[in-house]
Amino acid sequence: MNHRNQAEAIQRVQSYIKSHLKTVLTLKSLSAVAGYSPAHTERMFKEATGMNLFEYIRLMRLTEAAKSLKSDPSEKIIDISLDYVFDSHEGFTRAFSKEFGISPKRYQKHPIPVRYFITYDVLSRYLFNHRKEGKSMESKTVFVQVVERPKRKAIIKRGVKATEYFEYCEEVGCDVWGILESIPNALYEPAGFWLPKEMIPKGTSEYVQGVEIPFDDQTLPPEGFDLITWDQTLMMIFQGEPYPDEHFMDEIPLVQKHIENFNPQLYGYEWDLNQPRFQLSPLGYRGYIEARPVKKR
Repeated sequence: MNHRNQAEAIQRVQSYIKSHLKTVLTLKSLSAVAGYSPAHTERMFKEATGMNLFEYIRLMRLTEAAKSLKSDPSEKIIDISLDYVFDSHEGFTRAFSKEFGISPKRYQKHPIPVRYFITYDVLSRYLFNHRKEGKSMESKTVFVQVVERPKRKAIIKRGVKATEYFEYCEEVGCDVWGILESIPNALYEPAGFWLPKEMIPKGTSEYVQGVEIPFDDQTLPPEGFDLITWDQTLMMIFQGEPYPDEHFMDEIPLVQKHIENFNPQLYGYEWDLNQPRFQLSPLGYRGYIEARPVKKR
């Protein structure tokens, strides 16, 4: 059986689940989306994701429920539990408490860092593992703007030797993002950062993952994470064109090549090598985004 076809089938299931978390999902309906028998759909899903289909759905629902609780302190817990198709308030509370180590009521009042469930597209992973080396890249438009970031703190998780995302995942694991997404009062979304030399203690990595919080915020980092302070700085943001999600491995080097060839001095800036640069999660609808610190000449 064609492995590409199976990856596409599971990708359809993943996308369907994501857009139907608030409806009843059955194996019959999901196997119809996949285009395979129920038993074969279950087997393919487990092989592709490493987990049971309905455990995957349960974790997605709990994570989205946690995000709702964090974003709206006034929303009733019973309403959230019913929205995400839990049979009862009590059942939702038990499942939430077991997964995150805190009751939904307490979490809603005082959000703490927890481990959100992060999903990865099966088709994107398949295409990355089967990518053709030496593929020529088409030139596309890259949009550039300069924004100011205030003095702020960052909660980061360091690696050992990693200089990019995939090395980092091998050293630390790919689920760090789930914790970062749950950090309360974040200024921006989580990001991957390349640290300047003076911010890299001996035996730790240049590439880290983290999230920025206000300078006066008192949030403590989770165990195993570091809290550091970053000065006010200007960031030059590079944003590529939108692309199909499964093509993200082609788009990242395309934008990075544009950055390497870009001369900020033509616009009155120069690279600031004393501040971290960052990349955002590659989401096709907005294009790949990477940022470099600059200072005025």
